[in-house]
Amino acid sequence: MDESNPLATTKFGVGQPVPRTEDPMLLRGEGRYTDDIEMEGALHAVVVRSSVAHGVLRGVDVAAARDVPGVVAVYTAQDLARTGTLPAGIAATLKNADGSAMVVPARPALATGKVRCVGDPIALVVAETAAAARDGAEAVMPDVEALPAVADPREALAPGAPAIWDEVPGNRAVDWAFGDAAACEAAFARAAHVTRLSVASNRVVPSPLEPRAAIASFDAAEDRFTLRLGSQGVFPMRGLLAKAMGVAPERIRVLTGQVGGSFGMKSAVYPEYVALLHAARALARPVRWVDTRSESFLSDHHGRALVLDGALALDAEGRFLALRIEGVADLGAWLNPVAPLFSTINIPKNAVSVYRTPVVHARIACAYTTTTPVGPYRGAGRPDGNYLMERLVDTAAAEMGIDPVELRRRNHVAPDAIPFETAAGTRYDSGDFPAILDAALAAADLAGFPARRAESAARGLLRGLGIGQYCEVTAVVTSEMGGLRFEKDGTVTLLTGTLDYGQGHATAFAQVLSQRLGVPFASIRLDQGDSDRLVAGGGTGGSKSIMASGAAIVGAVARVVEAGRPLAAHALEAATVDIVFEDGRFAIAGTDRSIGVMELAARLRDEGFVAALPDDVPRTLDVTHVHEASPSAYPNGCHVAEVEIDPETGVARVVRYTAANDFGVVVNPLLVEGQLHGGVVQGIGQALMERVVFDADGQPLAGSFMDYGLPRADDAPFLAVENLEFPATTNPLGVKGCGEAGCAGALPAVMNAVVDALRPRGIRHIDMPATPQAVWRALRAAEKGTRGAAA
Repeated sequence: MDESNPLATTKFGVGQPVPRTEDPMLLRGEGRYTDDIEMEGALHAVVVRSSVAHGVLRGVDVAAARDVPGVVAVYTAQDLARTGTLPAGIAATLKNADGSAMVVPARPALATGKVRCVGDPIALVVAETAAAARDGAEAVMPDVEALPAVADPREALAPGAPAIWDEVPGNRAVDWAFGDAAACEAAFARAAHVTRLSVASNRVVPSPLEPRAAIASFDAAEDRFTLRLGSQGVFPMRGLLAKAMGVAPERIRVLTGQVGGSFGMKSAVYPEYVALLHAARALARPVRWVDTRSESFLSDHHGRALVLDGALALDAEGRFLALRIEGVADLGAWLNPVAPLFSTINIPKNAVSVYRTPVVHARIACAYTTTTPVGPYRGAGRPDGNYLMERLVDTAAAEMGIDPVELRRRNHVAPDAIPFETAAGTRYDSGDFPAILDAALAAADLAGFPARRAESAARGLLRGLGIGQYCEVTAVVTSEMGGLRFEKDGTVTLLTGTLDYGQGHATAFAQVLSQRLGVPFASIRLDQGDSDRLVAGGGTGGSKSIMASGAAIVGAVARVVEAGRPLAAHALEAATVDIVFEDGRFAIAGTDRSIGVMELAARLRDEGFVAALPDDVPRTLDVTHVHEASPSAYPNGCHVAEVEIDPETGVARVVRYTAANDFGVVVNPLLVEGQLHGGVVQGIGQALMERVVFDADGQPLAGSFMDYGLPRADDAPFLAVENLEFPATTNPLGVKGCGEAGCAGALPAVMNAVVDALRPRGIRHIDMPATPQAVWRALRAAEKGTRGAAA
């Protein structure tokens, strides 16, 4: 790139569809995932897990395991006395409806006293080889006295249910309430129509490309741990690990290379990490552990897992008066640090969506069950809240005889009403919800749908169209680092505390930096995977990365320019007040004399130039900047799905899909479309095929991809995507985030389409996943009901 050409940055600037810079390396198989790392002298670890869902752990006999050839050590809970319990995080801040604090049970790394789910870690076997570790694990003999299990959260809250934690009466982790109950009751009392619907957001397995893996080591001379693993942010992971190990954060280093996907699942500290760090310290050798896929079904946090009962009050013209939400969320056997947050607070915040609903009241109970713990999964409550609202809207439209498009239009927050304070306590700063709906319907060819439905009918298929309009609340941006280092080889290193696990940060962040500072795009390197190099960082999650790191980059650029002006003044033999910065160049105002930022960085590598600098002039352009905070943003959109259903088999297929979105300023439309594709396909998976099922004894009935359905290429339709830009006013780039929006739009769009196809057969609602069996049974039940009525 010719730095002297101010137009050169436009090819790689904000708004350009620049391909991901890491893709060639990944496609060549040169990615370096955790399991690819080889460390000299490393031992291998295998975790011994409970095969019983709930029981008293009388003891663990490890004598035979220690005698297995190659086994170096076997650890149980008693050996980990020096470590702490897993951190509870934000969960500890939640309050019950009566104002009392949430009870947070202490969670040790290895089970002691009781086991509470199948897969609960009991022991860690460490050996010279992976095979020896597996043999040793087979020889460990846990003594477990089985207790009654309870896998359904509603049953767990019922009187007389088995007690999972002694300190949590009735298994009720938190009983959370929000809003004005009296005002909601009054609104329902004067309503002309009330629509009620219960929806289940089915439990799913996150299923990243690489299962969890970790390599722990300990430096005795420095009294310091290092953990290499896939994570969603090395800086927050360091802090969590320090709490779990009971040491200062400075005594832990976290390294992350390629991650292979996460979807929220790799954000937490897991029991295995604490046990591995203990083993590495005790044995003075690195210890590596890699989850198998079948183990990951038991050991990794699941997603979703909640049931919401919604009620929507409307006046005679179909205008919304109030929304009431009651629900039960499944936390599994033990507490994920953020699970209660997305199961409670995120539901009403997102359920109000694009509509001017005057009153909202929510009451949601979170229950412990004897199942795999539940954690954040792409969207973390945002898709669930939007799904509930959009299903209520379509159901209300059918009940009141109002066109569902018209009902949405009547209740939109109007563009001239923005900024808009919602009844959920959020504040929309920008957007045009009617325009998004119109764009989606035009792109989806709504007018041509009757003809497409007739064509499907001629082939014996039921065709339905579903709308999923959504508005998400992104995570709040906390302190985020934006460091810039001008290297000796002419490259620029950008340091930030978010972390790319598939999003394409290296490309998008470089586009922002290239445009703002004039640094050649190809010269920018992203450094985000070493906690030792960071001073702040919130990790990646909640669709906030471009807001967080983008704002940090903008702030870092301002500091480079501030430092560069006196340096440029010295280089150009001018006064600092006469120096201006534009298009990557420092210039003397009103003249053609200038020096580029990269040229100035090169001059700073000249000892003679530096030696001649006045005392009050900076010696470097390197900066370490921390962006303190930014409010949430509100990405929104409208997805339109068309589904064909074979009434003879119950098979449903998404055959047409359109999405119009407002992500604010789009930094890279290619990456945004890719993120949207991934989220939509995950939404289709949850809507039509994915579900975790436990039997009455708490045993999971799906333990691998042999019996757990994931969407494949032929399940994904071609997607038409349009982006309308209504810039956010809450961050310097005007961006809104897009990573989780695909799920938020897909769940309601697909399921509304399924119900639209089935409604002529008398079916009002069907829960996710709409598997062939579920659809076939619903059709047969509807036929019996019709015949019975006719008789």
